[in-house]
Amino acid sequence: MAASRLRRCATVLFELREYCSFDFNSLISGGDGLALEQETLALAPHLMGSVAIDPAELIVLGGISSTRWCTRDELVGSCDTAVLDSLLAKGLLVAEDDALAVAVEDRVRNSHWWAPAAAMHYASRWQGIAAPEGARTSGPRPLSELYQSLGPPPPHTFERVSPEMRKALPVVPDTDFDALLDRRTTCRNFDTTRPLPLPAFAQLLRRVFGARGTAVVPPDVTVMKRTSPSGGGLHPTEAYLLVQHVEGVERGLYRYHPVAHALEPLRSLTQEDAAELALRMVAGQEYFSDAHALVAMASRFPRSLWKYRNHTKAYRAAVLDVGHLSQTLYLCATEQGLAAYVTAAINEVDIEDAFSLDPLEQSPLTVSGFGWRSSDQQTVEFDPLQRCWSIDDESSDTVRLKSQDAIK
Repeated sequence: MAASRLRRCATVLFELREYCSFDFNSLISGGDGLALEQETLALAPHLMGSVAIDPAELIVLGGISSTRWCTRDELVGSCDTAVLDSLLAKGLLVAEDDALAVAVEDRVRNSHWWAPAAAMHYASRWQGIAAPEGARTSGPRPLSELYQSLGPPPPHTFERVSPEMRKALPVVPDTDFDALLDRRTTCRNFDTTRPLPLPAFAQLLRRVFGARGTAVVPPDVTVMKRTSPSGGGLHPTEAYLLVQHVEGVERGLYRYHPVAHALEPLRSLTQEDAAELALRMVAGQEYFSDAHALVAMASRFPRSLWKYRNHTKAYRAAVLDVGHLSQTLYLCATEQGLAAYVTAAINEVDIEDAFSLDPLEQSPLTVSGFGWRSSDQQTVEFDPLQRCWSIDDESSDTVRLKSQDAIK
């Protein structure tokens, strides 16, 4: 190792983090009673996380090239050997004769990610996170409770001009599509007593994720049309499914093939294992884990980065992609009389492990679920237009699900 040449990893960002704690000695000596501690974190995607570094390490790291290999003798003249060893141990320096470390770092170096996007993507992925107890069972905190603890939110809208300066727009009579939009609500109560029919399941997947057509653009680029827009027409989002309760489909993990309109079986699961994985996928949100099918929408990054290399907007386009698909899924499920949800509170790392995904190549950005809505509202759902649920009377807390004919 002593004779090995070194270089800095190509993609690394730094965060200056400050922690505040109570300091009794400061208080009794006339101070403000607060103790402040600062820490510098290095965010490097090839490390799958962040590492703390001290000021001396930061200075040394900033003086080492990420493209030119340097001998230790060249570097020792300007820094302490212990600092170099520490940076090597933390993975921020790479030794030329460490083939595995070089290969791992080279994958990020040659992947065409824009550095801040790569750091953000890796640093924001969850593993083993569970929602707080109240949120797991009863849904998001009521707005009244949030108001008490956080104060008033920004207003629901605002004005840029005075009311008399506004230009009123005509109100066009509603159509069936308006009614469909009004019925689109997030479901937190799924009926686990009856399976989802295979035709309904298949129709939804084809409408949302299926290829409506393909074409070959010279010299040899195949493009695909879906019902949702996609940056550059590339459609990088893959649908990975955890199927729990669908007629004719064995419980387990699948990938949906958008062109063949078929399921690719990846792994069978017991009912207990499926339920446990579903709960982990949605970070402990029990009301989401009961969906008949969960869809992890995973972006296939090389598909986008082939065109948008080191592009500042490539990751944003990937996020927009899953947003478009999520709304299309909502509307298609609603049109079929089914219920759906989408959540970004997911354990990406656990999902990657379950489906054997390489986060540099494919990673889930959101999870959606769909199935039959339960007639029993155990978890509060936001339906102010009462298109799915009806209240018996204003003085009652009893909420009843409207008939399927009424909500379809």
